[in-house]
Amino acid sequence: MTFSTAVGRFRILALAEAISWAGLLLGMFFKYVVVQNEIGVKIFGPLHGFVFVAFILVTLMTKDPLKWDVRTLVLGLLSSIPPFGTVIFERWAAKTGRLDEPAAEQV
Repeated sequence: MTFSTAVGRFRILALAEAISWAGLLLGMFFKYVVVQNEIGVKIFGPLHGFVFVAFILVTLMTKDPLKWDVRTLVLGLLSSIPPFGTVIFERWAAKTGRLDEPAAEQV
């Protein structure tokens, strides 16, 4: 999995988005339940925001190389909203062949 392919970028950002969600949720738990300290939210809030935007952009850029239809694109974009939805979408897309690189067209 590398940043050199559309699939690699998508998979890395899907995982990073889920991890940043976990960090933000953990920060909110500590802020509101345990110690009333905002440090976790101050760190993971902007980080999650950055990764969220990066995931949206990578998802939009993945549509054409992988020949996704509009339904798949919309599901990919919507997967960024619930916590860990990007990982669920990535696994579904891999299972259904939507993350398979199309064969190179011969001239």
